[in-house]
Amino acid sequence: MSEHYEAATNATTPDAGHTGFRPASVAAVPLAIIAETLGVAVPDASRDRGVTGITLNSRAVEAGDLYMALPGASRHGADFVPQAIEAGAVAVVTDDAGARQLALAGEQPVPVLIVAEPRTAVGRLAALIYRSQPAEGGFPALFGVTGTNGKTTTTYFINSLLNALDKKPGLIGTIEILAGGQPIPSLLTTPESTDVHALLALMRERGLDAASMEVSSHAISFHRVDGVMFDVAGFTNLTQDHLDLHGSMDEYFRTKAELFTPGRARRAVVTVDDQWGRQLAGTADIPVTTLATKPLDAGSAEADWKVASVTTRGLGSEFELRHASGASLRVHTGLPGDFNVANAALATLMVLASGVDEVALQAALDAHDPFTVAVPGRMQLVSTEPASVVDFAHNPDALSRALEAVRSPKEGSRVIVVFGATGQRDQGKRPTMGAIAARLADVVIISDDDPHDEDAAAIRAEVLQGAYAARDSENLDSEIIESYPRDAAIRLAVDKATSEDTILIAGRGHEVWQEVKGVNLALDDRVELRAALTSKGFSVSTDQRIES
Repeated sequence: MSEHYEAATNATTPDAGHTGFRPASVAAVPLAIIAETLGVAVPDASRDRGVTGITLNSRAVEAGDLYMALPGASRHGADFVPQAIEAGAVAVVTDDAGARQLALAGEQPVPVLIVAEPRTAVGRLAALIYRSQPAEGGFPALFGVTGTNGKTTTTYFINSLLNALDKKPGLIGTIEILAGGQPIPSLLTTPESTDVHALLALMRERGLDAASMEVSSHAISFHRVDGVMFDVAGFTNLTQDHLDLHGSMDEYFRTKAELFTPGRARRAVVTVDDQWGRQLAGTADIPVTTLATKPLDAGSAEADWKVASVTTRGLGSEFELRHASGASLRVHTGLPGDFNVANAALATLMVLASGVDEVALQAALDAHDPFTVAVPGRMQLVSTEPASVVDFAHNPDALSRALEAVRSPKEGSRVIVVFGATGQRDQGKRPTMGAIAARLADVVIISDDDPHDEDAAAIRAEVLQGAYAARDSENLDSEIIESYPRDAAIRLAVDKATSEDTILIAGRGHEVWQEVKGVNLALDDRVELRAALTSKGFSVSTDQRIES
């Protein structure tokens, strides 16, 4: 994960290296201390050279930086050392292959430190240079949320609840990064470790009290949260996704479970609705609070907290969180779906686990309604007649939950869904998602998601195969249609809808670009849906409170 990756992702953000991630002031760390941390020698003449930043991206180098020249998918970071030095890098860290490449190019004007696996050193070096979580304290309390689905909404819920408690919180996630100033668009679910530590230092510099962060399995696998200590880690669920990276559900679980170890988190709240949550709660090496949002299987251990007395309130739900001791909290979310009940419950208990008083927590829940909050592209309501929703659901479990959540009890109301599957990702879920749509929707419109470099027609064919197979073998009445490009599929969905129906546009959520054969095409499902609804004479929603 080096220059090759950066070239692909930074194309849409030309100034990605200067997005405001870094604190305004960083005390220089002598190169001798960095070398000592790495266990390597540094020339005497360079020992006192000061380092004030660190990056893996030669285009993001600033004066005083340590440039990490790592191997990439097709290019080695050593290829870009001249640009890094020209931009002000004061030293380079690389591996044996990079060092050989630099030696062939001639003597370098800055020290080159050689380590066997520099990727594993990036996080601890970033923590050292930015002093992101210093031993003397004074840094924001950090909440990390992992799981297949629900990470984004739960981090927004935590952020909103902390605001209701008069805290000054930050946010690091899929959609945006909030560090006390203007939102910073996010390229990755979890940024690189260099940016994570810089952001934590920036938040400390700006006086923030706390921060919530999405922690993906990719972030753990690719060392993006190395050197970070979470005060509270939270687990939502584990369902099929990212098997292109992990190979199996067991390996996917093992990667997630790394977050719940003493070197990464102090305590945890684990949702035990599925077997993976129960396994995690039983094996984690840190104190764990368990949460059940639905009845547990016979023989399962009782959870510390349970969701109870769920009732409908508007589009959302009101419920109780009951502790085994008899204590309880009253919680409300204005967002639809039982999964948002689970997200709200997890956010509440993670904040409680951080040491917040129960009385103060209940007062904030009552006074501020923190879980009726805008989370772009997560069950985002665009229209009420027909009910039209954009959601990020892009794997089997999320699609199933979203379709169940939007089903109206009105007689004759139909569910019309538009979705596809991402290219160059877990192919095994494609027919499964097609089958789910055929079972749970009345009109299934299969289109494109982000094909990337894969043939879009072939992706659609795999999804269609699953939909047709389920419809035919189970005698389903669903109408199945292939329609592309995606904006045309969205218009078709609106054309087929009456005011009593529900339209779900699933898979891309907040995304505003569609990648096709290396080209980013402007495409925002919310914009296309609003335009199609308006064109047909339907009204679009202006109530932003119930976006999720």
